[in-house]
Amino acid sequence: MDDSNDTSKFGFFLAGIGVGVVIALLFAPRSGEETRELIRGKADQGRDYVTGKSRELRHQAEDFVDKAKDLVAQQKEQLSAALEAGKQAYQEERGKSR
Repeated sequence: MDDSNDTSKFGFFLAGIGVGVVIALLFAPRSGEETRELIRGKADQGRDYVTGKSRELRHQAEDFVDKAKDLVAQQKEQLSAALEAGKQAYQEERGKSR
């Protein structure tokens, strides 16, 4: 597809958004101060939502890391036990053959 055609379509899209915003503000049922306060409130709500979700995701990631560390430690213990059992069996067989 032609890049200039894509750029042109994107430009028209942005222009349409701009016209829509202007029309919405002109025909808004609230005064400018009320509209600004509403926008400010919604922005604060959005910020609080994002902050809360980021905390939640951070806690989930910390839990996941802790579980992964526990699993690695458990696998390490099992591997060490298997290695020790193999050494013990080798020593016993070596002692029997003498």
